[in-house]
Amino acid sequence: LIGYEGGATQNEAAMLKNEAAIKKTEAANKWSYYQSKSAKQNLAELAIALPGTDTEKYKAEVERYKKEKDDIKKEAEAFEKEVVELEHRSEGALHQHHRWAQAMTAVQIAISLAAIALLTKKNWLQYASYAVAAGGLVISGFAWFHL
Repeated sequence: LIGYEGGATQNEAAMLKNEAAIKKTEAANKWSYYQSKSAKQNLAELAIALPGTDTEKYKAEVERYKKEKDDIKKEAEAFEKEVVELEHRSEGALHQHHRWAQAMTAVQIAISLAAIALLTKKNWLQYASYAVAAGGLVISGFAWFHL
C-alpha cells in the first residue's frame, strides 16, 4: 500500500507539472498574440498621422485593437494564474510522494532488522525492528494526511 501510494503521488506530481507546462505554453501563445495586436494597433496609430488617409477608419481600428488586447491580456493572465496553481499542486504531490518514500524506506529497514533479529536471536534487534516499523507507519500517516 505504501509503495502504491508513493508511485501514485509521484505520477500525480508529474502529470500536474506537465499540465502546468502546457498552460505556460498557452499563456506564451496568448502573449505573442497580444504583441501582434499591439503591433497592428501601432501601425493604425501611425496611419492616423499620415496625410490623405481615412483617419476615422484607423481610429476605429485602434479602438478595436485596444479592446481585443484587453481580452487577450485577461486570457493570458488567467493561464498564468492556472500555471501557478498547478505548480503549487505539483509541489504538494511531490512532497507527499517523499513522505510515502520515507515510510517505505522505514518499513524496508524494519524488515531487514527483523530478518537479522531472527538469524541472531537478539531481542533488542526485534524491538528495534518494531520501532522502525512504527516510525514508518507514523510517516505514512503524515503522507496520508498531507502533512
